[in-house]
Amino acid sequence: MLAFTFPGQGSQRPGMGRPWADHDSWELVEEASEVAERDVARLLLDADADELKDTRNAQLTTFVSSLMVLDAVERLGIEPSFCAGHSLGEYTALTATGALSFDDGVRLVSERADAMHHAGQDNPGTMAAVLGLDDDQVEVACRRADSDVWVANFNAPGQVVIAGSPDGVAAASAVAKELGAKKVMPLQVSGAFHTPFMTPARDRLRKAIAEASPRDTEVPVVSNVDSLPHANGAEWSSLLSAQLSSPVRWKHCLLTLAEAGVKDFAELGPGGVLTGMAKRTVEGARTISVATPEDLDKLLEWVNAASPRGAAQLEGEHLFASERLVVSPAAGVFTPVGGIGDGTVIEVGTVLGHVGDTEVRSPFAGIVQSYIAVEGERVTLRQPIAWLRTV
Repeated sequence: MLAFTFPGQGSQRPGMGRPWADHDSWELVEEASEVAERDVARLLLDADADELKDTRNAQLTTFVSSLMVLDAVERLGIEPSFCAGHSLGEYTALTATGALSFDDGVRLVSERADAMHHAGQDNPGTMAAVLGLDDDQVEVACRRADSDVWVANFNAPGQVVIAGSPDGVAAASAVAKELGAKKVMPLQVSGAFHTPFMTPARDRLRKAIAEASPRDTEVPVVSNVDSLPHANGAEWSSLLSAQLSSPVRWKHCLLTLAEAGVKDFAELGPGGVLTGMAKRTVEGARTISVATPEDLDKLLEWVNAASPRGAAQLEGEHLFASERLVVSPAAGVFTPVGGIGDGTVIEVGTVLGHVGDTEVRSPFAGIVQSYIAVEGERVTLRQPIAWLRTV
């Protein structure tokens, strides 16, 4: 079983878009720029490290970069059994599974980043990574600091992030060293993320989440808040709101995936931080990081290496002779036409919807059994759109 994981803020790198500039998946950058009303291409190609550290730039560029990698991976026909994302990456995971449309994902991430930026200005804070200390001991250090400091991320065994006021983080860091921490590393961030300091941002985010209205999905996403898989779209309104001021339980998410039978973890997006966390957390995990087009061939080899010898590799489902699939003629955002639904009888050439500006016409006559793609989903070339049964 395969899980796609998506990185969060901090994984961005200057020039991370350059390897993708001539790839077909680069079209996502243009779409994101239109929705966000920002020049995402410039940020991905030319922004320096200081500009990318701005929360509003870091989150948007990491989100778009990860979805660009996902788009390229989907063109290879590789699909996951589960998805999960670290902090911001949870929004990427929800967009990847169709719980959020691409446009809604861009708008929601932009709103989240702006809300967190202003919350950080109103409640100045910082973060630090505590290495080599058990989770419970890090929590003890925060309590003993007797100040505004909390655990923000449970990343992996012996790797916990604390956050809060500068004085609180300094005090907890000193106690953590007394308790045996091997190292405490200050993080270059603009706020105390995933702590009560982010509470003022929740009202703005709740409104944006409600407008996005997350949908049900076939592929579950494991939540940062409760470390459980969720496929019910209605559950994400409270989960995403709570995530802002709750610790990211990433280690627990990885263990949940392992308990579900996942041994293969593919990190899609810039960096490679989550790959190391999976290795540290899940015994026997197979991991790979996909960040550039050059990594795609490695991914194919990695996936096929897990297939039983002699088995057909990356082969789709077989359809009965009376069934037909209508596939996408292009890559882009899918919009169905009105008036066609389950049970509708159609003729050859009937327009079922549009992918971007391209019509999706059925090459078959038959009865529509169901749409496979959902409105607002970003589909790839030859991705199934609808399922028909011949008359």
